[in-house]
Amino acid sequence: MRRILFLIAGITMVVTLSVQAHAQDEAGMSSPVPSSSAEAVGPEKMSGFGKDANYVTLEEQQHGGMRFTGKVIVEDAMFPWDPIPVIVTCKGVVRYRTEADAKGGFEIRGRGSSDPILDSEVVPKAGAAKQATASQLIGCDIAAAMPGFKSTSLHIANQNIMDNPDLGTITIHPDNSATASSMSASTTTASPDAMKKFNKARSEWINSNTEAAEKDLQKAVQSDPKFAEAWYELGKMQQANNKYPDALNSYQKAAAADPKFVSPYERIAEMAAQLKQWQTVENATSTALKLDPTGTPQLWYFDAVGKFNTGDADGAEASARKSMAMDPQHTEPNTEQLLAVILASKGELAEALQHLKNSLTYIKPGPNADLIKQQIAQLEKALPAGGSN
Repeated sequence: MRRILFLIAGITMVVTLSVQAHAQDEAGMSSPVPSSSAEAVGPEKMSGFGKDANYVTLEEQQHGGMRFTGKVIVEDAMFPWDPIPVIVTCKGVVRYRTEADAKGGFEIRGRGSSDPILDSEVVPKAGAAKQATASQLIGCDIAAAMPGFKSTSLHIANQNIMDNPDLGTITIHPDNSATASSMSASTTTASPDAMKKFNKARSEWINSNTEAAEKDLQKAVQSDPKFAEAWYELGKMQQANNKYPDALNSYQKAAAADPKFVSPYERIAEMAAQLKQWQTVENATSTALKLDPTGTPQLWYFDAVGKFNTGDADGAEASARKSMAMDPQHTEPNTEQLLAVILASKGELAEALQHLKNSLTYIKPGPNADLIKQQIAQLEKALPAGGSN
């Protein structure tokens, strides 16, 4: 029993590390690493050169690996501050997630990328031998994913390995029939003075000056207290500056100012988890998922955290599995560890052990990895020699 309690006690550290990782990532977002479990599709059975080349073989020989690029543009709306999620699906299964930057550009990187962000705590790098290659996504489709917006899609077609890697442009535009939106309608009705401060804050944020951006956003919400996006962005700046209670308050005011504005709820859950306000976590994720049932890997992760800490282990397990299914690159790296804790609390020790061992293949060395190793040791002692529950 003490071994199980040790595993469960580790959930506080898991949540803390996850929230800190999100906060550290506010200055800029980059493309996640490829999935370690992707299966090859497309021209892998082909051989030869030029357009009939065996893409995988050529890519493995090419220094630095293969990549694809593209751009997202927004029609009839302001370009969002938050990175726009770009998702690659193959026969309906999510195989790769990346994000468009502040100018709309995105990348799909293959094995051998030298991008330093791939070594971050937020997007830990798996073993190079297990990473998917860009060629394994040939034949798949790619589209942006923003609640309240419709997106065109692109098809990743076979091509000569020397061709231009640009896939083209994805266009998104508001969906007036949507029940939720990742951008608030209050932005179109904000007072001129508030909008001026809001745009000034965006420029400061792009230049990584979160303190100046926070001050201007404070002025924006003082000028227009119903400016939901200004409250939301103020919360982000406060979160980046480690002012968690203030950030939670700003996110809650953003949600209150515009009930269809779904973006604040994930942040409310995140800040409430940091403050161990578990019912607030669950309330926020439940509201967000009613507005937008698809959710995000991070939202489903915090939904699992909230449910687990309010006594709903079965619901927590379902949400954790949903997060993992949407997140082949482990952009929310603590979900599998959380799933292991949930399973251990239910007495399913063998599966919990397997998930802990798997999470070590992509978690960056550090305090969380050390905790996982301790959890593995405890479970191995609890399990019989055969490894079954």
